[in-house]
Amino acid sequence: MSSIASVLRRGLWRAVCSLAGGLTTSGVPQRCSGGQVIVANHASHADTAALLAAVPAANRLLFAAAADYWFDVWWRRALMSGLAGGLPVRRNGGSGYAALLDAARGPLADGRTVVIYPEGTRSTDGSVGRFHSGAVRLAQDCGVPIVPVALLGTGDVLAKHGRLRTTPMEVRFGARLDPSTTDADQLREAVIGLLGQGPVAQPTSPAQRAVAHLVDGNRAIAVGFAWGFAEAISWPIMAEMALVFFGVADARRIPVLAASTAAGSVCGVALTAALARRGILPPAPLTTPRMRAAARDHLRGGAAGIWHQALGGVPVKVYARAAGELRLPTARFVAATAAERSARMAGCAALIMLLERPPRPVIRRFYGTYLAATGTVFTAALRRLVRH
Repeated sequence: MSSIASVLRRGLWRAVCSLAGGLTTSGVPQRCSGGQVIVANHASHADTAALLAAVPAANRLLFAAAADYWFDVWWRRALMSGLAGGLPVRRNGGSGYAALLDAARGPLADGRTVVIYPEGTRSTDGSVGRFHSGAVRLAQDCGVPIVPVALLGTGDVLAKHGRLRTTPMEVRFGARLDPSTTDADQLREAVIGLLGQGPVAQPTSPAQRAVAHLVDGNRAIAVGFAWGFAEAISWPIMAEMALVFFGVADARRIPVLAASTAAGSVCGVALTAALARRGILPPAPLTTPRMRAAARDHLRGGAAGIWHQALGGVPVKVYARAAGELRLPTARFVAATAAERSARMAGCAALIMLLERPPRPVIRRFYGTYLAATGTVFTAALRRLVRH
């Protein structure tokens, strides 16, 4: 039953941490066949949530909690036992360590993991206080290893006496230590060393990392050019969607992606116009006779008519076909198209960079969902546009 409860708790707190800013794990959160003691710095009530989300459910985490408070009435007992896996420690009389040993000996022998915050209280400034010796003594007396863990970002999510904020969190696991050769000061230094390995990692989804890799370096030029070129000939998805689908994964690549997409679009327009001049008409899905009639009307006055495309819904491939059929001067039409496509892509790039910045952390954590949502919205808008 405890194993099922641990799986459910881990799933719950992983979801909560994801909504609270995202959680990444580094190091090796090892599954243990026997018991172990985890020690961590303590800056927030969010520390417990982060550990419950990061440690494998098979370890069946327990957190020491005062029995005379958390287990004295049914609703607090249900809350602590159900949501956090509380380990009741009786504080009435005697030494605090003796009570902890009495409570933890059985679960550790049963292969469970007991979490202890050796500082004894939450930090208010992010520093790591003095470690008490109870965790090391417990591991020694029960014959189990001790694992140092660093918690980053939890103090920003829910600081002591502060309000809930959404910001990334990270759990860093250190190597298991032999308690017979480790004291409290060495354990504290191990945790501080983990904290000093760098700032909290920014959580991202596998989809975001894959798309960001796709447009990294010169690949962005190839992707943008190919998309723009194909859309200007036959591809039914507008060129600007390359920025929406690919550029948002790494906003630094949006300007390069926009420029290469515009260049590819101009080259595709030139080819489509040349083919149309010779009576060769590539397939143009999701275009209509009314679109073609509108493009011809706009271009009857000359190449400058392409500027109607900048704020209109008629695909550029339709204008390219009309230009070829009307036998507009190639150089003038290509030059006008280059100016129009560059202006439109630059405007779209600026707007996307402005809009993506505030929700960037959320989008990067749920990039697969973002792609599905933007694809659905675009499909619905395209259907309405074609009907119109």
